[in-house]
Amino acid sequence: MKMNYCVLGTNNMAAAIAFYNTLFHKTAFKHVLTTERMAFWQGDDEDAAFAIAIPFNTEEATYGNGTMIGFSVGSNEEVIRMHKTAIELGGMCEGVPSQRGPRFSAYVRDLDNNKLVFGD
Repeated sequence: MKMNYCVLGTNNMAAAIAFYNTLFHKTAFKHVLTTERMAFWQGDDEDAAFAIAIPFNTEEATYGNGTMIGFSVGSNEEVIRMHKTAIELGGMCEGVPSQRGPRFSAYVRDLDNNKLVFGD
């Protein structure tokens, strides 16, 4: 298992994009896409990505609201297993295992309400 991306919440998309574009200027991370809600940077390794987002629930971004840590776990079966295990351990479901765009993934909140995603 390895982590493959990080998403941080923002309350000011334009300012955050300017900040990260400058911060990442001399790194492998390049700004590759901006949507209404999110901006994405990709590293030379296609498994390495970073994003900023206006929280999906439209509430103010805080230390945890809009923050999500993604784990690349290798297979659909492992996504299902880890999601199930997290729920059994007292986590909350934030998205059942399913195909989302190019990846099969599932979302949970841990015991402290931190959002995690497991992807194939």
